[in-house]
Amino acid sequence: MPRSVKELVITLAGHHGSGRTTNAKGLANSLGLRYISTGMLFRERAEALGVSLEEMNRLASNDREFDNWLDNRTKEESRKRGIVIDASLSAWMAEDPDLRVYVTCPFEIRVKRMADREGREYDEVEQETRAREALEQTRYQEYYDVDISDLSIYDVILNTGIFSIEASARILKNIVEEYVSGV
Repeated sequence: MPRSVKELVITLAGHHGSGRTTNAKGLANSLGLRYISTGMLFRERAEALGVSLEEMNRLASNDREFDNWLDNRTKEESRKRGIVIDASLSAWMAEDPDLRVYVTCPFEIRVKRMADREGREYDEVEQETRAREALEQTRYQEYYDVDISDLSIYDVILNTGIFSIEASARILKNIVEEYVSGV
C-alpha cells in the first residue's frame, strides 16, 4: 500500500534544461514536501571555487569524495522522507524511493531553454552541454557502473518538450495523487 503524501520520497531526474528543477520544485511545493537539489549544491561548489560548471565536472571527475558527499547527502535526506529529490542519480541514491520520475526533452529545446535562461549564445551553450553531459555519462559509468541513458529504473517518464510548465506540473501532481490513492 502506498504511503501518505507527506511520507513520500520522490526522485526526479533528467538532462540539463529538461525542466527537472522546475518540475521538482513545483511538485514539492504543490505537495507540501521538502526539496533538495544536488545540482544546486554542485553549482554552489563551482561558484565557491570560481570555476565554470564544465570545469567543476572535470574537477569532480577526479575527486570521488565530492560525489560521495553528494550521495551521502541524498541518502540522508531520503531517510527523513517527505521529500522531492532533484538529482541526476537520485533514482539510484535515494533509499526506498516511492516514485522515480524522469523528465526528458529534445536536445535543441533544452539548449534553447538554457541559453535563454542564462542570456547566452545558443552555440556556446550547445557546446558546453555536450561536453558536460559526456563527462557526466563517463563519470557515472566509472564511479557507479550506472548508464544514465538506461531509463528502465524509472516509474514515470515525461517529455516536457510537448507540454507547458503548468501542464507538466498538473500531470506530475496527478501521477502522485493516483499513486497515493492506490487505485
